Amino acid sequence: MLALGFPAAAFGTNCYVLAPAAGEECVVVDPGVGVEGPLVDLLQRYRLRPAAVLLTHGHLDHVYAVTPVCGGYGIAATVHGADRHRLVDPVGGLGPALAAALAAEFGPLRWQEPDDVVTVEDGASLDVAGLAVRVVHAPGHTEGSVLFLVERPGEADLCLAGDVLFAGSIGRTDLPGGDHGAMLRSLRERVLPLDDAVEVLPGHGPATTIGVERRTNPYLRALVGGSG
Repeated sequence: MLALGFPAAAFGTNCYVLAPAAGEECVVVDPGVGVEGPLVDLLQRYRLRPAAVLLTHGHLDHVYAVTPVCGGYGIAATVHGADRHRLVDPVGGLGPALAAALAAEFGPLRWQEPDDVVTVEDGASLDVAGLAVRVVHAPGHTEGSVLFLVERPGEADLCLAGDVLFAGSIGRTDLPGGDHGAMLRSLRERVLPLDDAVEVLPGHGPATTIGVERRTNPYLRALVGGSG
């Protein structure tokens, strides 16, 4: 299976492309600011055809290019129902200071809601681009944050973690829609039960595994030790 990724132009947000193999259909995960050009290059290099966009949550840095990507390929965006409202106007949720800073670097922020949005709930099974994907609702960073668990025959699952879990850290909970108590529950009930061999592709930063995070991530260690 191909699992390719590159950072967006802002916030170091990881955009991922998953496919069974080169020359096949693929899914695009979290197309953030300025990903259109690099995404086209990657798709051409591996002869991939997008079949869907998956969004781990609705924050602007993870969805900014979702409309041009979906519109360009005639595909739908998939997001958890609790974050569907964020696709109406993610720019408006930034606050004036951050919006001004982004506009100064990238020009005026323009947003158009995607034409085709599919909402999913916890436990949903997606069969897209030849991939079997399970939706795991993990609120805390936002109300509708999810993990996408992708089956890999003969290997441990791949976890697209969005801003739930990073290498050595977790997503912040002080933004609108954040809830620290919900984040701790998600880590305890959704992340920690995963197998150590599961590879984690986070929304920011390098890849890791559940086993490494269980041993070294201070937030998970606190929960395992009972202090969470």
